[in-house]
Amino acid sequence: MQDAFLPSAQHDMRSGQSSWRILLDTRTPWLVEFARALAATVPTCGFSPEIMTFGRFRREAGGCVKIGPLTVTRFPLQRGYFSPYLGPLFGEDSRILKRLESTDPGSHPLVCCLPHYARLAERWPGPVIYYATDLFRNYSGWKPGHIDALERSICKIATLVCPNSTRVADVLVRESGCDPNRILVLPNAVRRENLLLEPALLPGPLLADIQNMNRPVAGVIGNLAGNTDWELLEEVVRSTPWLSWVFVGPYSAIVEDANQAGARQRLLEVGGRVVFTGPKSYGDLKDYARALDVAILPYRKSEPTYSGSSTRFYEHLAACRPMVATRGFEELLHKPPALRLADTARDCVEELEQLRAVNFQDGLAEFRWKMSAENTWEVRARRMCEALMSGMGTFGFAAGSSYHA
Repeated sequence: MQDAFLPSAQHDMRSGQSSWRILLDTRTPWLVEFARALAATVPTCGFSPEIMTFGRFRREAGGCVKIGPLTVTRFPLQRGYFSPYLGPLFGEDSRILKRLESTDPGSHPLVCCLPHYARLAERWPGPVIYYATDLFRNYSGWKPGHIDALERSICKIATLVCPNSTRVADVLVRESGCDPNRILVLPNAVRRENLLLEPALLPGPLLADIQNMNRPVAGVIGNLAGNTDWELLEEVVRSTPWLSWVFVGPYSAIVEDANQAGARQRLLEVGGRVVFTGPKSYGDLKDYARALDVAILPYRKSEPTYSGSSTRFYEHLAACRPMVATRGFEELLHKPPALRLADTARDCVEELEQLRAVNFQDGLAEFRWKMSAENTWEVRARRMCEALMSGMGTFGFAAGSSYHA
């Protein structure tokens, strides 16, 4: 299989003089994965805040952490920096700027992964990229008006704006006045090393903690929290007694909807053919994805999930196994035939019955395999670099109001 990320292009990019900076939160897996891929593409330094009550009086935080080719420096940040009222009062932007420029001053590209760095971006001497990985104005506890003001500011400043979905791009254009010609849509992705050498026509072996399960096995992988439709899942599990179910990921987060929370709790108590493994490292998820007969993506239709980009879809894509998804993620509405869509629990059961009839070999393994090669984090990082290099100063990243993805 030809790799979409060519070594010659990697060499050319890394031979440049600019050392990129990226401000990220290392607790966010998709940001870590993107930053890791960016560092494999161009020289990159990562910086992650450690929020402290007296952060403005601290010189150092948790030191540095190495993530593949990326070194991330943790720095102290005064609690309240992200507040619309307290943030401008602390003078933290000057301290962050000094830290970012201390090792290698110059006009280096800066990637901001939150709109709250807008004030800092105004003072940055080099190009700024706003990497918007969610519909932040819909975050619980964040004031939509404040986020809108920040995004208006950073979209005006940024040389390049990279939302991870066309829905987020549309909001930035419509609500925040972003120039559509500065937008490059970069969805979430999968690690290049998670790609298979050839299409997987059959599932891989069951892992040690689920090896006693009877096949076929359906699986749900990810953060098993409030954006999962637990009521739908409970009905589907009850209606498929011939199917084993594995849930891979943390399930301790509070689910605010009482009916959904109750459905999750009842599934936790089923036992037998229903197994919850608990949290697994990101590197282990590919092995669970490959072991499934069928993957289920049971999203509830709610914001900010609906407008984002589904990391777990790209993980399952690389595993080549069939997928059945709800319509709770707008991005996934455009992914058939790589997956099957279901409106209701009954629809989901019918799709599973159809897959059972063909022994979960839907003839699309090679299609998903080829598609996954075009959707790695390395491809995403390279596209950002190419857009900045070719479009800086001309804003020629998209044609009219049509965003490149």
